[in-house]
Amino acid sequence: MFTKILIANRGEIACRVIATAQKMGIATVAVYSEADKNARHVQLADEAVCIGAAPSRESYLLADKIIAAAKQTGAQAIHPGYGFLSENEAFAQRCEDEGIAFIGPKAHSIAAMGDKIASKKLANEAKVNTIPGYNDAIAGPEQAVEIAKKIGYPVMIKASAGGGGKGLRVAFNDKEAFEGFASCQNEARNSFGDDRIFIEKFVQEPRHIEIQVLGDSFGNVIYLNERECSIQRRHQKVIEAAPSPFISDATRKAMGEQAVQLAKAVKYQSAGTVEFVVGKDQDFYFLEMNTRLQVEHPVTECITGLDLVELMIRVAAGEPLPLTQADVQRDGWAIECRINAEDPFRNFLPSTGRLVRFTPPQQSMFQADPSKKLGVRVDTGVYEGGEIPMYYDSMIAKLIVHGSDRNDAITKMRAALNGFVIRGISSNIPFQSALLAHPKFVSGDFNTGFIAEHYAHGFVAEDVPHEDPDFLVALAAYMHRRYRARACGISGQLAGHEVQVGEAFVVVTLGHEGRHQYHPVTVSDFEAQSGTSTVVIHGKSYKISSNAHLGSRRIQGACNGQGFTAQVERGTSKNPLGLRLAHNGTQVEALVLTPARAELFKLMPYKAPPDLSKFLLSPMPGLLVDVAVQPGQKVQAGEKLAVIEAMKMENILFAAQDGVVSKIVAGKGESLAVDDVILEFE
Repeated sequence: MFTKILIANRGEIACRVIATAQKMGIATVAVYSEADKNARHVQLADEAVCIGAAPSRESYLLADKIIAAAKQTGAQAIHPGYGFLSENEAFAQRCEDEGIAFIGPKAHSIAAMGDKIASKKLANEAKVNTIPGYNDAIAGPEQAVEIAKKIGYPVMIKASAGGGGKGLRVAFNDKEAFEGFASCQNEARNSFGDDRIFIEKFVQEPRHIEIQVLGDSFGNVIYLNERECSIQRRHQKVIEAAPSPFISDATRKAMGEQAVQLAKAVKYQSAGTVEFVVGKDQDFYFLEMNTRLQVEHPVTECITGLDLVELMIRVAAGEPLPLTQADVQRDGWAIECRINAEDPFRNFLPSTGRLVRFTPPQQSMFQADPSKKLGVRVDTGVYEGGEIPMYYDSMIAKLIVHGSDRNDAITKMRAALNGFVIRGISSNIPFQSALLAHPKFVSGDFNTGFIAEHYAHGFVAEDVPHEDPDFLVALAAYMHRRYRARACGISGQLAGHEVQVGEAFVVVTLGHEGRHQYHPVTVSDFEAQSGTSTVVIHGKSYKISSNAHLGSRRIQGACNGQGFTAQVERGTSKNPLGLRLAHNGTQVEALVLTPARAELFKLMPYKAPPDLSKFLLSPMPGLLVDVAVQPGQKVQAGEKLAVIEAMKMENILFAAQDGVVSKIVAGKGESLAVDDVILEFE
């Protein structure tokens, strides 16, 4: 067994590998870019080596620097994590040539399966059913359009070395095929250093179901059941689960056996994933093989009780698999939510900056310890006070729950999301909560088009209807009563003029453009010691109790005998005198006033925000890589104006209306903050 390994990655996956290595008594070496010098994985590792500047092409993609770091520290093996160099056959071969074990498959397996074009050809030769497409690298956008026409729209344009939603577009017409090819090529070149692109038929209403396989150097290969990964936004997975609520035991077995057959054909060693697209009649087609550990591996660990990272390390050290196919378990139901640094209410634009607050829900399951079950696990590479840089992926944590069945897992995940406190940057937690509450998700009736179908016009607060909106109003009144109780106890009050608190209040829920709602409530039976009150609103009674500290943003308690977890914040920039409450994905801004003050508040005029339609503002922090227009140019609504690169994705900004460009304010290559002016219109 190795005594020291180097992790050629960053973020949560680097921390995940370190956890298993520590359990096995193996010393760890972290590598980091200048932007990551204070990162969590650097702090957790036994040693750390700086390998270059912030952009990944100047650090985490530099094989020479990583090999040199391994030699310098005496690491006998390298775990590549996922992304970066994890599926780079030249890197795997280079490790082998240098006498360093690569904790992953052999270079020949990566060459055969990691390259999507080569893997499809091999699958065809092995008589595996594949989707129609053009499997050779494409010369340019003109050829891409011709090929797309022959296959028939819609088509999927895909980077050969792609992954994680990078270098992937769906085109429904010639214009989208032409522009999609160029964007995919740029993203692939920047993210993977390989700009080869191929095209295949886009199967509509498909499910994305993948099989986890595991092989050793003795020719043994097993499959560890499947993962359901159909909930995707722009081809990037959002929620993953194991097992799938869709496929039958017969289909599971057939897919598993086919995945094993494919892995054996390339003498596969280590953990890998065979991805399938599954039709509504449970017909399945080979999509690709990921020759690495997957982001969503924890859900498989939950239901099988196996530590996949440990098994990868043992196989790389020459050990045989410690179990056979008959030993593989399928226990309960696991769900993983990817918590990303993006703003769901601003079209999921990347959100970077400092994590002012980062308090995950309490964990009862842990990385590297699959013996703990039926609880909550958080895999993350960040910490409170740390920085979310713009150079890397937007994922800041993975929230994993394990339940006795699917409904239990959904209930646990909703409670865990309620208790996940993130401030300073935006996160997609409200969107995750909305998905988990959607009736079609709950019933298991969804495919990869689920998000595009149900959130076609983006995601707005109204998309998260609360099952009991009066509960949030009652909670606001309850919390206000507790704050007032504290104010009553302040010292130095003038005798006869002490703070008096009545029972009648009006909760004002603040609406868009001054459209507020007024809710008369009474708060009675207040007990300071137990923190209990009875709130009556619209004839309904809510008995709420909580012993949460008043400065805490996470409030856990009981309402009418049922437990709840919510978030309450006092004094926000939008509402400095009120409360912000969040529960089950619904967020409200509220003011709690006396009846007399509520009447006065109704008289307050609405102040409209300034008209910014004459400016193109940067919707996110990022690098301005292109300005597509000139001063004096007439533009039409929908025309491309500029391109901003952030978190390894290109974001194209389009004109919202017809107009004439009067002035270019920001130049190509500039770093922009949110709401920086890029150009002005006449």
